[in-house]
Amino acid sequence: MSGIAHDLSRRLGDRAEAVCRHYLSNGRREGRYWLVGDIRNTPGRSLFVRLHASAKSPAGKWTDAATGEHGDLLDIIRGSSGLTDFADVAEEARIFLSLPHPEPEPAAPRRHVLPAPSGSVEAARRLFAMSQPLAGTLAETYLRRRGITLLHGTGNLRFHPHCYYKADDGPTETWPAMIAAVTDLTGRITGVHRTWLAPDGSDKAPVDTPRKAMGNLLGSTVLIGVQGDVMAAGEGIETMLSLRQVLPNMAMAPALSAAHLAAIMFPLRLRRLYIVRDNDPAGDGARDMLIQRANADGIEAIPLSPVLGDFNEDLHRLGIDALRTGVRVQLTPEDVLRFMSLTS
Repeated sequence: MSGIAHDLSRRLGDRAEAVCRHYLSNGRREGRYWLVGDIRNTPGRSLFVRLHASAKSPAGKWTDAATGEHGDLLDIIRGSSGLTDFADVAEEARIFLSLPHPEPEPAAPRRHVLPAPSGSVEAARRLFAMSQPLAGTLAETYLRRRGITLLHGTGNLRFHPHCYYKADDGPTETWPAMIAAVTDLTGRITGVHRTWLAPDGSDKAPVDTPRKAMGNLLGSTVLIGVQGDVMAAGEGIETMLSLRQVLPNMAMAPALSAAHLAAIMFPLRLRRLYIVRDNDPAGDGARDMLIQRANADGIEAIPLSPVLGDFNEDLHRLGIDALRTGVRVQLTPEDVLRFMSLTS
């Protein structure tokens, strides 16, 4: 953290409750914490902000239990105000703290940043860092058009308004894109997946290959939600988000292809894995291989099958009630009680 950011964060921490009341007005104080849904000031209780310093954490330290994200009060200002540039966040913090604008410092010599090799892990990490949160973007519009409205815990999904696209034999173009971080079991980004979108978010972009991944994907997934002792793994992002409409508290792990699904790594705490298969031969092969691997590790593996081609097709064509009914009979009774939403 830079000296300016550290100073502002410390000053905001001294007024942590006032910051929360101003920027997280949809939350409330409970004991030593301020509780709210997320840093965008959504009503709820999954994000908690420490109001007073402890031996281990400063005042203003926050954690989102739904996503595992954490940060300080500058992040709260950024998220609740919809700001992206640090300069704007810092200025908003100074206004709140009634601080004068600092005198400009002499410009430091600019460092030449070498471009990351195309398709590399570093290029993937840079692309994700340059993308913006999903809320209020064309990527959210795209998902909602596919019937996907529950988007809590989707910190690994972001949006880029001008993502490069190059066909095998064509010029480089830019299209809006949904950017998904592919992470290993420690949460480290090993790659990204891009879904290029139409300019109005109504569908995928009219290009030859609207979905592409880059980086090192083998063994990793696009984690949605918080890892626990039960999770579901499948191929497509939209497929798994559709399933999550009726299982909102179960972690989902899109692996992006049948081959990568068969090779996912298992979290240490995992004791039951639901394997979401697409209705095709590749999906059957991935399911069978993953069942063998899970059972060899002492993990109970249960296939989940859609009625149509995949769960997004079930959601879009049959409706959420039919999706819920079809999924319910395939879950263990305890997981129905623990994870299934009775209404949406």
